[in-house]
Amino acid sequence: MNRVAVHGVGTSRFGRQPDRDLLALAAEAVTEALSDAGTDSVDAVWVGTVFGAPGVAQRVLRSLGITEVPIITVENACASGTTAFVEAHEAVRTGRYGRVLALGVEQMSSAFSGPIVPDATDPEGVSGLAMPALYAMSASRYLHDGAVTTEQLAAVSVKNRAHAVGNPRAPFRDRVSVEEVLGSRMIADPLTLLQCCPTSDGAAAAILAPATGTPGEITVRAAAMRSGRVWDQSSAHVWGHDIVRDTATDALEAAAIDSIRDIDVFEVHDAFTIGEIVTTEALGIAAVGEGGAAVVAGTTSLGGAMPVNPSGGLLSRGHPLGATGLAQIAEITWQLRGQAAARQVDSARLGLVETMGGGVSVLDGNACVITILEAS
Repeated sequence: MNRVAVHGVGTSRFGRQPDRDLLALAAEAVTEALSDAGTDSVDAVWVGTVFGAPGVAQRVLRSLGITEVPIITVENACASGTTAFVEAHEAVRTGRYGRVLALGVEQMSSAFSGPIVPDATDPEGVSGLAMPALYAMSASRYLHDGAVTTEQLAAVSVKNRAHAVGNPRAPFRDRVSVEEVLGSRMIADPLTLLQCCPTSDGAAAAILAPATGTPGEITVRAAAMRSGRVWDQSSAHVWGHDIVRDTATDALEAAAIDSIRDIDVFEVHDAFTIGEIVTTEALGIAAVGEGGAAVVAGTTSLGGAMPVNPSGGLLSRGHPLGATGLAQIAEITWQLRGQAAARQVDSARLGLVETMGGGVSVLDGNACVITILEAS
């Protein structure tokens, strides 16, 4: 079995780009990743996308001259990109292929009118319970239980927008205040506009190959993925907590890491402000009911003990569904290389990526993928 390294990463710019098609977005990301890896060829490709048309993977790769090799498309809701990464990692680890491209692409501003819509045959679809409403229920539960305040919810957006000031690839880089966040248009009570990630267009890519042992090389310490169990009254937690907690346990065990506090930097799925709070609690960064207080205390800020989303997260980058997870992989790779410029976490050696995909009725999430990267 091979030890696997991330040899190259690349992304497009993000944001609403109705004038740019999937081919242009993918070309920007893949070209950068291949150049970063110092290669012009791969042996296989895994592509994550949610709304891409049939054959979209072959179409965008043909334009880059990548043909004849195996090309596999995966859809796993918001975790599609990191699912492609996990499968590419496994293909290299087992020796099935020598050099593999993982690509995530999504063009949402013109090709599709909005985010994932609940299926009409599911209870969520019948009741109109779209993702903002589902997350709003979690936020309402936390507010009712006294586990968070409205100001602490808003503070997540304030923090991530402040981080994004140092990220030229994020389209939302203006600092905001708690008052501005709370005063923005209500989307799903209590979540306002600035507490919800925007739809976005973009692509992100990573080249994986066997590790060479070169000093500073970024290796995959562990990769874990779970689908959610039936979510019902047997869980004491809000939607999404249990699957993140259990997948994190798998990843830390596979990485032989005793404590989450050994991780230096995190990129997590902050589709909504309450989502980041629940995720940090599920990961063990903060105790249950203390995630909001950790944000206000600066624990999860740049310069804090457990920096979360130095890229600005989905709240600042937007959420091009299939590309999101690989954009997170790219950010952690840059962090561990010391290439993150103004948003750099000092002396980062271990980084964790968490991507959560929702959308299947009565399950605690479609999928959760957690990857731990290490600077050797």
